[in-house]
Amino acid sequence: MRILYLAHRIPYPPNKGDKIRSYHEVRYLAQCHEVDLGCLCDDPQDMKHVETLRTWCRSVQAVPLTPWKARLKCLLQLPGSMPLSVSYFYSPRLQRWVDECLESRTYDAVLCFSSPMAEYVFSSRHKKTLWQPGGKVRKIIDFCDLDSDKWAQYAKRSPVPFRWVYKEESRRLWAYERKVHESFDVSIFVSEAERELFLRKSPGALCPWVVGNGVDTDFFCPLDEGGPETTWKKGEPTIVFVGAMDYHANVDGVLWFAKTVWPRIRQRFPRARFTVVGSRPHPRIRRLSGSYGIHVTGFVPDVRPYLRSAVCVVAPLRMARGVQNKVLEAMATGKAVVATSQALDGLKAVPDRDILCADGAEAFAQAVIDIVENPEKRRHLEYNARDYVLKHHSWKHEMAKLEALVSRASHHTMSSRPS
Repeated sequence: MRILYLAHRIPYPPNKGDKIRSYHEVRYLAQCHEVDLGCLCDDPQDMKHVETLRTWCRSVQAVPLTPWKARLKCLLQLPGSMPLSVSYFYSPRLQRWVDECLESRTYDAVLCFSSPMAEYVFSSRHKKTLWQPGGKVRKIIDFCDLDSDKWAQYAKRSPVPFRWVYKEESRRLWAYERKVHESFDVSIFVSEAERELFLRKSPGALCPWVVGNGVDTDFFCPLDEGGPETTWKKGEPTIVFVGAMDYHANVDGVLWFAKTVWPRIRQRFPRARFTVVGSRPHPRIRRLSGSYGIHVTGFVPDVRPYLRSAVCVVAPLRMARGVQNKVLEAMATGKAVVATSQALDGLKAVPDRDILCADGAEAFAQAVIDIVENPEKRRHLEYNARDYVLKHHSWKHEMAKLEALVSRASHHTMSSRPS
């Protein structure tokens, strides 16, 4: 097959949630098919990885995206009707490359990763060819998450005027997501929960497909299966959070944990430490470092030593959509995890068997304290966490499902649509 793959962020290195998924999609499809990759790159440091991508893909066009300029474009779009997310990720330069590809090359499929990338298909000068009756180019959208709902969650927890902007973005993006779903041949979400949410909001719509996330369980493994050594000391329990620290949901979650949960844990364990691991920490997160046993690392080349240093890994997210890779990677490493119900929403892990689920400051703190004080309970959680990931989150299995959707049929023609 010849595939045109469009991503809103360069899929290498796989160092954050959406990039981990797009990396595995590109890598898997490029093993057996010709892939032309068009993407945006919002971190100048990542442009050096284009050559790596060119060893997998037939061609790569990575267009730099400057965040402040993209945000300015969004401001100019406020009076309009287009979702701000679409404006943010739209580049005329990338559009020209997409049009040139569609004009000069023959494709079997166009796969857009995240809803804003559909605009490159809608705005293409070859749009009519793509949608002509009997056309053979399959259009696939991997929504990953229902982003419109994420913006609705942001609106509920943000002050005015951001609350108004986020609420309006949720409304616009939901209309856009419906349009994409109705126009493309195959729609994909990352979890059953995302699919059910879409169908609840859009009763009667064709049922989307689910392709889940996996984990590299050879890389994220317990200490006794290889890798860097663990370092946590008895009497000084270390609690760890891992995630991109310029991501709004992570910033909100860590601030909430540090201000309302952490004091309760420190009251029980005065020498406890909380380590926040992740690149580009927001200024409010950086200001936490150095006080009350909190350490903020910033970017680290390998998160595994930090995971292994933890007696417990936390995912205190109050806003979340999709599948939290940070939770899966901690579980694969064989760590006891405490997560909010929002962070668990896309997983089928069983609370109290594979993971602890707690909402509210008191309940969350008590769950962490239970893990620290009860070694037997901790060991059961650690074993079951790893076992759950091994059984349910194989990248090979999930990417084979994606390849089948790309290669064989559309949701308008499949005889066995998901129920």
